[in-house]
Amino acid sequence: MNTDEKILVTRSFLPPRKEYDKYLDLIWENHWLTNQGELHNELQEKLQNYLGVKNVTLFTNGHLALDVAIKALGVKGEVITTPFTFASTTHAIIMNGATPVFADIKPSDCTIDEERVEALITDKTSAIVAVHVYGYPCNTSALFDIATRHGLKLIYDAAHVFGVKIDGKPIGTFGDVSMMSFHATKVFHTIEGGALLYADSSLRRSFDLYKNFGITGPETVEAVGLNAKMNEFAAAMGLCNLRYVDGEIEKRHKITDIYREILRDVSGIKIFEDIPGVAHNYAYMPIIIDEKKYGHSRDELFDRLAAKNIFTRKYFYPLTTDYQCFGTEFADAKVDNARYAANHVLTLPLYGELPPEMAENIAKFIRSLC
Repeated sequence: MNTDEKILVTRSFLPPRKEYDKYLDLIWENHWLTNQGELHNELQEKLQNYLGVKNVTLFTNGHLALDVAIKALGVKGEVITTPFTFASTTHAIIMNGATPVFADIKPSDCTIDEERVEALITDKTSAIVAVHVYGYPCNTSALFDIATRHGLKLIYDAAHVFGVKIDGKPIGTFGDVSMMSFHATKVFHTIEGGALLYADSSLRRSFDLYKNFGITGPETVEAVGLNAKMNEFAAAMGLCNLRYVDGEIEKRHKITDIYREILRDVSGIKIFEDIPGVAHNYAYMPIIIDEKKYGHSRDELFDRLAAKNIFTRKYFYPLTTDYQCFGTEFADAKVDNARYAANHVLTLPLYGELPPEMAENIAKFIRSLC
């Protein structure tokens, strides 16, 4: 299998150019580029409806959204979280002056192990920041029970789960706040962007204050804030893409099924199946490679595919506990399952425009190496 074209692990969806141009014409007509303009407000309302949540607050990116959620909820002291995540999750906790305490993950779906969470709670713990991974949701009922019994805030990094539902309940309705990322690589994107989803409407004012320097009027600044406002160009892309996201998810579903069918019984390769009762979004196609059974390590397969112009991703690798910037600060974290996953996971190319025959060829090549 060789391809002249580079096949990347993902490819950003773009709507018909004419549809985006119509919004550009509107922007040029009214000269409103940012600061909660007409398109920003329209997207916010449409996302509330699509995602089935009471409140959506838009941000310039998911990281600043998470940062603001932590600030607004008054999270201090220790925060129980997972090291099997993108840098943003850990960095947002630390940059708010809190201390991350790392719980291990479950090998079944790579989400935070709720039993490990409870064991780590101390009188210094103020919150849980859990992460839905690859489109697979955490055990939301167990985490809600733990947070409620211990009086903890429950924040979800929901960057991977746009549109996911559990037993018909939208993913953004769990916990105190959920952060979503609308980065260009996500199932739904606004080029760059993010949002907070929440039920408590009283939080809206705090979120709006923090994302706009704490400014409340031409001559009034009521809080110390930052600049995290989504602009009109990003909102326009979101309005276009929202029309196509269901189709994008369905295309990803079909590609995922191709991979699963070919790789399901390959010795040494673990695939992730759908969870009963969960409406998935097929955000990623991860496999876990056991080199003793498969005959090749994750890194060897990564290189073999790259040599054929197929570019995969070691996602998430390394664990956030192992970042150079932290030195040995988190060396004692007991996260063996997370470390195994980080050293053995590979996400395969997955996006709506990936030709099905290419997914089939990639899977067959992986299978041929065993």
